[in-house]
This record gives sequence, structure tokens and C-alpha cells, in this order.
Amino acid sequence: MATAILAGVLGLLLIVVIMWEAFEVIVLPRRVTRRLRLTRLFYRVTWMTWSAIVRRLPSSRRQETYLSFYGPLSLLLLLTVWATGMILGFALLQAALGSALNVSAGTATFGTDLYMSGTNFFTLGLGDVTPRTSPARLLTVVEAGMGFGFLALVIGYLPVMYQAFSRREVSTVLLDARAGSPPCAGELLRRSGQSLREELDPLLREWERWSAELLESHISYPVLCYYRSQHSNQSWLAALTAILDTSALVLVGIDGMPPRQAQLTFAIARHAIADLAQIFKTPPRMPGVDRLPPEALTRLREGLAAAGVSLRDGLASDQRLGELRRLYEPYANALAEYLLMALPPWLPATGGFDSWQTSAWERIAPWERKGTATASRPDEHF
Repeated sequence: MATAILAGVLGLLLIVVIMWEAFEVIVLPRRVTRRLRLTRLFYRVTWMTWSAIVRRLPSSRRQETYLSFYGPLSLLLLLTVWATGMILGFALLQAALGSALNVSAGTATFGTDLYMSGTNFFTLGLGDVTPRTSPARLLTVVEAGMGFGFLALVIGYLPVMYQAFSRREVSTVLLDARAGSPPCAGELLRRSGQSLREELDPLLREWERWSAELLESHISYPVLCYYRSQHSNQSWLAALTAILDTSALVLVGIDGMPPRQAQLTFAIARHAIADLAQIFKTPPRMPGVDRLPPEALTRLREGLAAAGVSLRDGLASDQRLGELRRLYEPYANALAEYLLMALPPWLPATGGFDSWQTSAWERIAPWERKGTATASRPDEHF
């Protein structure tokens, strides 16, 4: 009797915990602050194991490939864990009811309870094992209903999540021709050049909305943060950080560039990166190596000046830039270390190519024709 009661309590507790977890992950559109969560424990353990294995791989290309597998695989594994837990929970309830099942030969065992639970959960309806008593029949109907509802939630959940991933990636890819690969704030401003005011305000407005959508979708579905971009030199974190870098430069002061839109974009982008760091419990910490040391800032100003973009100079401007960077760089660095994503540089690498300039067969130099010299190239680096 005591064993039956214990099995019933464990089975009911397992079902309730998994159903509540599925509700929070799939249905509830907000961040869950409860510390003890099965899903959080699942991702902590699997990501720590996966990332530890990836760090041992010798090739960075291979590391990125294996990291790209984690997001989709972890989602499928989580759904499998939920389904297995539900089946086990209902099997324990059947055992608590005395395994009241009709079998073709012999007597029902816990293995029979598991088999019965699995066929009910996935609504197979094979009929080779049937409930014998009214409580067992009621439990069978309840499990079949929950199994059907679980499958319906999963079917509805996956398209919504992948639509959010697709919207995120479209803007990330569009940044390639504007800011390089990986995206750089200095390159974005330099390529805009004399058309800075006409081009940058609409771009920052678009990225203000992108940051808001990122905040909403990735808090609702944190697993999307593990999804990597198509190209190894692009990521949602690099794009978000590059936009924050760009907004910070505009707020420091660029001649002829009003700061209002940069203020709005900086606010929502910083909100997004801080909240996502909170999701993963990654405390903010500054990068070990300064992303923009004084000599690099000097080269940045010189490169922008050569493109017709005048960035405000002086001690006060440098201090203002440092203050703005301290508002977001610690969060970006914490996420980069946790997710194994590289933060973008402020200046592009010399001789680098954008993703659109390369293929499996060639690398092209845009805006140049064979045998024709040009005085200046729009993609010329600092």
C-alpha cells in the first residue's frame, strides 16, 4: 500500500512539474524568475557539457560547426525529456492503481504500465493492452488528452520560434554590406561617408525595432540565443554590439548628425543585452583586452575623417565614450564568454572580405573591373 501511494505521488508530481515547465517555456510570454526550474537545469548541464567538448576541438571552423548543432538538438532533446517524463509519470499512476490492465498472456507488470502509457500518450490506440477498471480507464482518457495537447503545443511552438529566428537573421545578414563581416561600428560610419545623415537615421530606427523584437522573442524563447547565424563571422550578439558601438559614437558627437535616434536605439539595445545577460545569470564583466585602446580610437577618428565623417575629439569626448561603453560592454562580454560568440572589433581587419564577396570558388574585389584602376574604393578599410 505504501509503495502504491509513493508511486502515485511521484507520478502526479512528475506530471505537474513537466506540464508547468512546458507552460512556462512554450505559452508564457515573459521571463520566468523562479530559480528552481527543470528546463534551466537541463540547459545548464547540457550547455556546460557541450561547450566543454567544443573547446577541446583544434579547429575554430569545426568548433563553430558543432556549436551550431546545439540549439536545434537541445530543443529536440528537451521535448524528448518532457515526453519521457510524462509517460513515466502516467505509468507510475497506473502502477499506483494496481496495474489494472488486460494483457494477452501473464500478468501486468510495470513494463506493461510503461508500454500502456506510451501508446496512450502518443494516441496510438493499438488495443493490445486495455484498462480493466474505471479509474484505469479514466487515467487512460486523461493521458490521451494530455498527449494530444502536448503534441499540438509542440507543432504550434516550432514555427513561431523559427519565424522569430528568421526575422533576427534577415537584419543580421543585411548588415554585412553596410558594416562588414564581422560588423564594425567604424566601418558602418565610414561606408556611409558623406551620406551619413540620410542613411544612418533610418538604419538606427530599423535596428531600434530589431532590438525590441530581439528582446521580446529571446526572453520568451531563450533557446534562440543558442542558435548560430549562417556565417561564422556573423552573430546576433556581434550585430547588437556593433549597433551599440555605432550609437555610442553618434552620442559622443558627429558633425551634422543629430543624436536623437541614436539615443533611442542605444536605450532599447542596451535594455536587450542587459536582460538577456540576466536570463543566463551571467554577471557583467569588462573584457580582459580593451576593444578600443587609445591608439585604435585615434586611428578610428583618422579613418572617419578621411571618409568625411568628423568624430568629436578631446578628453571630454573620450570620457563620454568610456561611460557609454561601460553601460553595455560588460553585458556583451559576459554573453560572449558564455555563448562562445566573438564580440565585433571597432575597426575592421586589414585585407578582410565581406561575406557577400566570397564563395566556395572565389573572392571578389567590388567596384573594380579588370584592368581598371580606381582612385578610391567604397570598401577600402582603415
